Amino acid sequence: MKDTALLVMDTQRASVDRFPDPDYLPRLRGAIDTARSAGIAVVYVVIGFRPGYPDISRRNKRFSALSQTGRLIEGDASTQIHPDVAPLPGDVVVTKKRVSAFTGSDLDVVLRAGDVRHLVLTGIATSGVVLSTLRQAADLDFGLTVLADGCMDGDPEVHRVLTEKVFPHEADVVTIEEWVKTIGG
Repeated sequence: MKDTALLVMDTQRASVDRFPDPDYLPRLRGAIDTARSAGIAVVYVVIGFRPGYPDISRRNKRFSALSQTGRLIEGDASTQIHPDVAPLPGDVVVTKKRVSAFTGSDLDVVLRAGDVRHLVLTGIATSGVVLSTLRQAADLDFGLTVLADGCMDGDPEVHRVLTEKVFPHEADVVTIEEWVKTIGG
């Protein structure tokens, strides 16, 4: 499993707090702990911008409004990973600039340096970071697994359609419990 990495994406407190699922973080923590026990790299992905937002174009509909909020500045509280799933010292934390974990980050460099060929995706939101990262990772020829209950979305129907109908075309889609059994947890 040395060629596999578990991506824990957009689990910053601000993202987690938008979704009232009390079981999500304990489930995700179980996946993280199992990955570590199996020798699988755990890579965290957060979104963060420079002060003054020089990395956000006015033409970017999704992010241009963010520049008026003062949120998600690299290093401030809004970019901190929720403490229930926080990285350990030495874990890799990648900062992205757009929806996909690859865009504006050094994720590809980190994965290539670790000879990672297979990604296990988790994160908030299914229709955002998970979808965008899955599409880009598939184009980069990574093997892919999505932990369906390791992802959340504001729209349960969108989550269902993505995990049941869209993602299976490019990834194995399993529950955390099923994945843990396959890696011997």
